[in-house]
Amino acid sequence: MRRINAAFWIALVLVTLLWLAADPRALQPPAFFALRGSAIQLSGILAMACMSLAMILALRPRYPERWIGGLDKMYRLHKWFGIGALALAVAHWLWSEAPKWAVALGWLMRPERGPRPVAASVIEQTFRSWRGVAEGIGEWAFYAAVLLIAAALIHRIPYRLFYKTHRLLAIVYLGLVFHAVVLTSFSYWTSPLGVIMAVLLAYGSWAAIVVLARRVGADRQVDGTIIKLHYYPGLRVIEGHIDTLQGWPGHKPGQFAFVTWDEAEGAHPCTIASAWNPSEHRLVFITKELGDYTKRLPQTLRVAQPVKVEGPYGCFTFDDNRPRQIWIGAGIGITPFIARMKQFAMDRQAYTSRPRSQPIDLFHTTADWSEDAIAKLTADAEAAGVRVHVLHDSRDGLLSGDRIRAAVPDWREASVWFCGPARFGAALRNDFARHGLPVTERFHQELFSMR
Repeated sequence: MRRINAAFWIALVLVTLLWLAADPRALQPPAFFALRGSAIQLSGILAMACMSLAMILALRPRYPERWIGGLDKMYRLHKWFGIGALALAVAHWLWSEAPKWAVALGWLMRPERGPRPVAASVIEQTFRSWRGVAEGIGEWAFYAAVLLIAAALIHRIPYRLFYKTHRLLAIVYLGLVFHAVVLTSFSYWTSPLGVIMAVLLAYGSWAAIVVLARRVGADRQVDGTIIKLHYYPGLRVIEGHIDTLQGWPGHKPGQFAFVTWDEAEGAHPCTIASAWNPSEHRLVFITKELGDYTKRLPQTLRVAQPVKVEGPYGCFTFDDNRPRQIWIGAGIGITPFIARMKQFAMDRQAYTSRPRSQPIDLFHTTADWSEDAIAKLTADAEAAGVRVHVLHDSRDGLLSGDRIRAAVPDWREASVWFCGPARFGAALRNDFARHGLPVTERFHQELFSMR
């Protein structure tokens, strides 16, 4: 989370400093309407910087993923930039409109306007001639952006509707780019601020075109076929085995992929529940009935059905140098740990003389119960040499930090890997922090939310 915070605020501060360098007199406005003009410029530039960065991150670029800590964290940053763009766009609109309302009510006196300075170039003159059009497009694009971003933040809106409407933001963004290019103070374009904004707007526009063409992640997609399905009614979970065709690069346990079962529904993120064996080139996904679409999967999926798989993504890959690890898989959050245990089992068979250096305790807490699934989990843990603790909420009570520390006396030397409900993860993180664990370095949590 520190890197998400740092990336967000560094971007805002950097753009603000570049704006001050381009217009140092903005801090000393001679009157209110001069202040208004500066505030309109700054809020508009910051809003477009945030929206451009959100659009760029929507492409799921490879390079920032490792630094930020995984695509799940990158999508959290994407969300923050979207919220930042919304707040700044509202401020931009209020700075533009509120003084007009105050003048109409007689609370402010509009200053007399002198003659406009003569345009220094044909380009500047052209931009001036487009101001009215740019203002109109910007106003309607602002209203559309507010509605679409707000819709993305309302989780009660079904995913399939979110998936379709969220893509419309790319069209809105292109309209706002035109608005920004025309109405940004012309002198800014020859400053470092102008260079940075030009790059952001150009890259963001390219990202918008890719989104509209539905080509996001196209270079990381492979075709596959469902070869096996198994439904666990007690868990409301479906396990799908997919035979991937040529092109899958392999994955690390703990990574996930976007799976498209239905083009109309779009891609859904799914943690991979299998180790990678190049000789078999198969993937296993375990999906729980959590939303309107996933509830229909047991009825809609079929063996021999073609699918698309995009990935792999994520940095929840259990890589550290701690002498012990503690795994916590809550509910469907057990999936990445299954993949890791299967990798351990494969390695133990292939390298019988190689000892595994890290003792591991796996805590699986679940509200639902399936004897079949728990038997498989226990067998996977035994084959991997992992000590497993299974807690059924109604029988054993809720898992807590105290219970984990009692079961693992040397927990202070461990790293903790958590996958499950975000609030539960945050509670455990805070609990371990209060007991002295350096959670920033050693508490790893998958933020598995893509909206």
